[in-house]
Amino acid sequence: MQPPIKTATPLTDTPRRRAILRHLRSRPTVRGSVIALVALLALVLLAPFLAPQNPYDLANLDLMDGRLAPGSASMDGFRYWLGTDSQGRDMLSAILYGLRISLTVGLSAVALATVIGSLVGLVAAYAGGLIDTLLMRLVDFILGFPTILVALVLLAMLGRGVDKVVIAIVVVQWAHYARIMRSRALQERRKEYIEAALNLGFPAWRVMLRHLLPNCLGPVMVFATIQIAHAIVLEATLSFLGVGVPITEPSLGLLIANGFQYLLSGDYWISMFPGLALLLLILTINVIADHLRAALDPRST
Repeated sequence: MQPPIKTATPLTDTPRRRAILRHLRSRPTVRGSVIALVALLALVLLAPFLAPQNPYDLANLDLMDGRLAPGSASMDGFRYWLGTDSQGRDMLSAILYGLRISLTVGLSAVALATVIGSLVGLVAAYAGGLIDTLLMRLVDFILGFPTILVALVLLAMLGRGVDKVVIAIVVVQWAHYARIMRSRALQERRKEYIEAALNLGFPAWRVMLRHLLPNCLGPVMVFATIQIAHAIVLEATLSFLGVGVPITEPSLGLLIANGFQYLLSGDYWISMFPGLALLLLILTINVIADHLRAALDPRST
């Protein structure tokens, strides 16, 4: 029977996880941000049931109801509490559905980029030598280009669509995860528990996934939380520029762009309300990510 290997305390360790949760629960700003984020997620999941209108169904839109002020009523008595845009789309419904697209893009892109980048960084740190050099030069090559420029070029080739935006964000973000994972894995690679696992003859995949990876997840998870907000902002920027999601499925960025030309004419609500929803979403995620970083690394505060 092989003796157990004493490893460093990973993020999945129960006492450490409880300590992190206690740290987060003791911060009022974190509690408020979590409540706000949970409320936004609930609104996103229940959007088809809560939204008064399906903003993606063009047959339900009436141009005669375009640019109505908040609280106005339509000809048939339907009240638009947040007003309408130039196409007669109910802004409350459009924001609820726009939040769904923004969160879907942000979570999907970050999840894929985290998996790809973490595996690349883990392999580079464990293998070393030529493999490490080639992978890190590829990472440097990707990071050498401006993020928005690479995303614009990719979407110009791939076309518009939610899946295309996710692919573009993954391409520009995975290299960051690879660099962070490699840096942390190189530190863990020199510790005794890794040497013990190698001396016991464990296969490379087991050493990397069972022993090395769990002890490198802390910085990657914090960075991933922050990158959710960055991915949402990048999607909103691309949609604002007209190369992101299609106009038939507007995200928050496209909703802001639709009302941008009407700001000086007094129709502020078309851009302002989607902008406030985007600001609230980004703010809550960033507050949670900042306190999560402080909980995982108290020396950073």
